[in-house]
Amino acid sequence: MKAAQFLGEGRITIADAPEPAPAAGEVRLRVAACALCGSDLRPLRQGWPLTPGHEIAGRLDQPGHALHGKRAAAYIPVFCGQCESCRAGRTHLCAKAELLGWQRPGGYAEALAVPERCLLPLPDDIPDRLAPLLLDVIGTTAHGVRLAQRVLGAGGAPALVLGAGPIGLGAILVLRGLGYGPIAVVEPGEYRARFAASLGAARIAPEEAAGARFPLVIEATGKDPARQAALEAVAPEGAIVQLGESDAWSLSETRSIRRKDFWLLRSFYFPIGDFAGNLALLRAHRADYERLVDDQAGLDGLESLFAAFARGERLKPIFIPA
Repeated sequence: MKAAQFLGEGRITIADAPEPAPAAGEVRLRVAACALCGSDLRPLRQGWPLTPGHEIAGRLDQPGHALHGKRAAAYIPVFCGQCESCRAGRTHLCAKAELLGWQRPGGYAEALAVPERCLLPLPDDIPDRLAPLLLDVIGTTAHGVRLAQRVLGAGGAPALVLGAGPIGLGAILVLRGLGYGPIAVVEPGEYRARFAASLGAARIAPEEAAGARFPLVIEATGKDPARQAALEAVAPEGAIVQLGESDAWSLSETRSIRRKDFWLLRSFYFPIGDFAGNLALLRAHRADYERLVDDQAGLDGLESLFAAFARGERLKPIFIPA
């Protein structure tokens, strides 16, 4: 089979790779779609020892298996099912988990091996090209908002989204779906800002956000300026949901941060039990999610697609190997 190798400095090569040999309790998944993610820009820049790609949907290719030929999305954390977190239903927090596309070969390939317990069956009404959105774009963001609801109560409050990349745009849709509004967004890129506006989010300048006070702030960039802005913009007894990733933080504590109570929450992924709720959110706003997937490429076009994505010229493109 063919698989992508990330060499660093934006270079991707396509190489022959052995067919996945599923271990006990695993199946072979033929990749139908794998969405590009902002976190994949790190292996794109640095190189990676195995094939990345973690927002994966495909079809089981395991003759003799009861699920052979069935469609499924792949739950990223390969959870053990036995630790304290797993027994409590917090499968995404499994202390022993490896991640598909990070510590195990991922979805920028024609196929991969996936543990059976990580298969998320896909209903017939969810097409392959939208199925990967159920994972990070909806799953991670919705889990973050649900965490905030534990301390803030149900929706209805104004919200601020910092960054309108795939996760930020997903957050806008989730916030709408869970009843939050009005929604403001800070986004420097014109293409992404216009799309956020088409979803009903009002674009505001960074200084305007710093001077306001929002009960709920979603930080979706992973960059220190946005993290600093979130701390400034959150209302007293409000909540910040931190979604963006980076290798280090460097922030300043100011008087406006010091002199208020607030919650700082982190959403890494989602418990596997949230999947049904994620499906409901996708179905409720399917037309908008359709627009979010704005480009696609196969193996030969993956490097160029990533380059456009890294420049902010694409929203949520997908890799389709066929």
